[in-house]
Amino acid sequence: MDHGSVSSHSQKLLHPHRVFTLFKYTVYCLLAYNAFLFFGEDFAASAETFGNTVTWRNVVEAYSATIDTTAWILLLLLFELETAVIPDEKLKGGLKWALMGFRAICYFFIVYAFYGYGMKFLVITNLLPFSIPDVCTLVGTDWNFVADLDDYPPLDAVACAALQGQELFRVTGIELVGTQSAFNSALGLAIIDIVNAGTWLIIVFLLEAEVWLQLKDMLTARLMSVSKYLKGFFYLLLFLCAVYWGFEGSFLDFWDAFLWLVAFIFIEMNIFQWHQETGEVQESEFSPAAIPDKSH
Repeated sequence: MDHGSVSSHSQKLLHPHRVFTLFKYTVYCLLAYNAFLFFGEDFAASAETFGNTVTWRNVVEAYSATIDTTAWILLLLLFELETAVIPDEKLKGGLKWALMGFRAICYFFIVYAFYGYGMKFLVITNLLPFSIPDVCTLVGTDWNFVADLDDYPPLDAVACAALQGQELFRVTGIELVGTQSAFNSALGLAIIDIVNAGTWLIIVFLLEAEVWLQLKDMLTARLMSVSKYLKGFFYLLLFLCAVYWGFEGSFLDFWDAFLWLVAFIFIEMNIFQWHQETGEVQESEFSPAAIPDKSH
């Protein structure tokens, strides 16, 4: 066996570029898996909230997290293709229009999911006082209680004992009961969902502007610097949302928020390197040997 060849092969496999690429796509795969986990949560919550009445009209309210995450994953992959995989000279014609079409579909569902978060907020704020002599008489019925924003388990003996004697509220038109503190907690998480989704929309608007300017050779260092500070503020806001989920929400919410921040750091790095390579080409007077290779 040629130990020198084995060592050379190992060095190639452990090259920083290969390790970085593996780490990047591992994060993307973890995000895809999170979409599956969110579907499980949405499915369970919608069964308790909407029962068998989920239709195309209210599916976004029932499956807002699933729709949102899936659309974002597809949009993330489109950004990855444009900023790190597909060469500039091929980003035109039919391919360009196909990417724009897929992007438009993604944005439709992302905005649709944002609307769903707003509707979910309205649902859990539409409360009525709920008075009953013995809440334990509801055990075994269709009544559920609020444990979290997307967690509405059936009312059982343990839950009714905890609710007994407390001031209760119910969601209008839904057999869902809980304390004021439980609804306040759910309300806080619903607000964070809206803030998080809205902030991401602002960030991708800025990213789209950068990609468009880059393709038009109009992305200057000054514009990148201004965009960097703007996005820095919004990324900080997203980080605070993740921290809030870490303390008040589920681990899945926190973990997913963290992974999305890491994923878009990769996109930011792609755009920076893309811009840097294009600048090097312009400085070398568009020498054929200096055409940027985006398959980094």
